[in-house]
Amino acid sequence: MARPAGLNGAGSRGDAGRRATILDVAAAAGVSRQTVTRAMNGMGDISPATRARVLAAAEELGYRPSRFGRGLVTGGERQLGLVLDDLRNPYFPELAAAVVARAAEHGWNVLLVDAALAEDPTELLAALGRQVDAVVGYIGVRVPDWLREPGALPVVTLGEEVDPLLGGIRLDDGPAIAALAAHLAGAGVRRPAVLGPGEPGHGGRTGRLAAALASQGMPVRTIAAGAVSAEAAAAAATPHLTGPDAVDAVVAFNDIMALGVLAACRRAGVAVPDDVRVVGIDGLPLGELVSPTLTTLALDLDEVARDAVELVVGGRGSRAVLTVRHRLVLRESA
Repeated sequence: MARPAGLNGAGSRGDAGRRATILDVAAAAGVSRQTVTRAMNGMGDISPATRARVLAAAEELGYRPSRFGRGLVTGGERQLGLVLDDLRNPYFPELAAAVVARAAEHGWNVLLVDAALAEDPTELLAALGRQVDAVVGYIGVRVPDWLREPGALPVVTLGEEVDPLLGGIRLDDGPAIAALAAHLAGAGVRRPAVLGPGEPGHGGRTGRLAAALASQGMPVRTIAAGAVSAEAAAAAATPHLTGPDAVDAVVAFNDIMALGVLAACRRAGVAVPDDVRVVGIDGLPLGELVSPTLTTLALDLDEVARDAVELVVGGRGSRAVLTVRHRLVLRESA
């Protein structure tokens, strides 16, 4: 298991292709690890000559002491980097609020970045790493190589798939999708559609939805909205809501897109759930404020935040994997 950053530091890459550690600096300066810690943190009980020798060795090796380690030594406030995918989607502010609340319980501050809107997500993560003690969030394929190295920052990834070399919180919608498909089949749905930002492939959320509905013996129509937004969802769903070939259920990629479908149904004079059942995914509070209220596959974001923060605080961020499952919440729309 990769060790937390406070044990090995988080320096720049050395000539051998790995990041310099506190042990490298100690060996180069001919001092103990504890002396390096004192020198780097400006603590007493060390001579000016020894401090200068340690700092010179650290500079030569490109060593950057981890903020996590400094926080443990000095008792300073610790910083948690939170990486989100698009703050225009209400799901991410809801998650951010949950993480901030949980982090505050442990005396951590949160620095938030939106990787989806960044011009260079990899550079954004590198800059974030220089400012925080640990990273949590939707990092996915954007993980820089240096985060995978021993001595790098603790990282907790969030997503449907979790990198086994990093660990994190796996968000499992499989059982809830199966329960939804069985419910719709039992309710008499015969012509369902799956509405996503793009055509479902062999995997991904829209692919799993289509496969689960097909397993219930229903021919599944797929609708590509082109974007994850209510407006795009409404425009894409409208042609499928009326006429002899109209669908009788729409399962959307997320709650925001499902709300767009509800709006399209109102404009088209289509009754929900009598003519068309509508389902979203995420469990956003907005779903309880519309009429009809939105059936959804809900994710407990407070549980996600609690588990993620506890992995960081407990030093188990690397390679530990926890699972949080969606649950089917039946409301008026289905």
